[in-house]
Amino acid sequence: MLFLSEADVQELLPMELAIERVEASLRAQAQDKAVNHPRRRIFLPHVSLHYMAAAIPGDNLLGLKIYTVSRQSFRFVVLLYEAEKGELLAMIEADHLGRLRTGAASGVASKALSRPESRAVGLIGAGHQARTQIEAASRVRDLKAVRVFSRDETRRRAFCQEMSARLQLEIEPADSAEAAGRFGDIVITATNAREPVLLGDWLKEGAHVNAIGANMPDRSEVDDGLLRRAGVIAVDSVEQARMEAGDLIRGFAHSPERWDTVAELSQVLTGACPGRRTANEVTVFKSAGIALWDVAAAGAVYRRALESGRGKTMDLSASTP
Repeated sequence: MLFLSEADVQELLPMELAIERVEASLRAQAQDKAVNHPRRRIFLPHVSLHYMAAAIPGDNLLGLKIYTVSRQSFRFVVLLYEAEKGELLAMIEADHLGRLRTGAASGVASKALSRPESRAVGLIGAGHQARTQIEAASRVRDLKAVRVFSRDETRRRAFCQEMSARLQLEIEPADSAEAAGRFGDIVITATNAREPVLLGDWLKEGAHVNAIGANMPDRSEVDDGLLRRAGVIAVDSVEQARMEAGDLIRGFAHSPERWDTVAELSQVLTGACPGRRTANEVTVFKSAGIALWDVAAAGAVYRRALESGRGKTMDLSASTP
């Protein structure tokens, strides 16, 4: 078994490769050539345990992501297995991997659903997830400017300086969530908000929204007005969205038939469900994050680690039934 650290992942998984592998996994999902199990959670008074699994038989991979969350720390690990004989290939620290695959999925959604001429991004949130969201958007669209709002002004300004230098892109603070929302051709919410931070009335005609926070049923980043404006609402997994996509669970509470209009991003990519139909249509990708992306990204890291000789080999004795 190969042990790969956070530093290894940062070295081995560029955003372009993450986007490529996540998109490939979604296409496999649409063709019933992948298996994804929704996240399950255990809550204790001071810590929670979260686990999710997937398989991509065509890549000879299956795996599990498991992580704990407490006030003191987060701990993410992916266990990657070979799919024919069940050999444990790698244990991979997966905090950065998770941020990359989430950003990559939004990049795939932006490529599929935003207008090709999109040049401006409005971002609400300035945490670790927000960094990979901007990076991914910049890889699929020829961005010219980004406006960022978060509640902490000091953190907001530091984030803009850091990411502007990293991406060589005009990234500046916005004075409010509304200002960021009105600015973007692509609007991204990357927060831990419990109540909406983005209203549908703020959006330009033709805007695309990537909503990546609120993966608990009692949380929402976007309001029902935005859902009503949307001509397309896509998710990563309808099964998982029904369990934890708070924006939709709360927004559809009094009209459950609206779930019938929700598409999976994989189906949009393959044409099984329609994507954007007009330049003025508002589109939404509600991301909860699925294990399929973790396995796809972990597989890419593992292959590159073998090629480059990175990682630490650990000898685990195998038992036979």
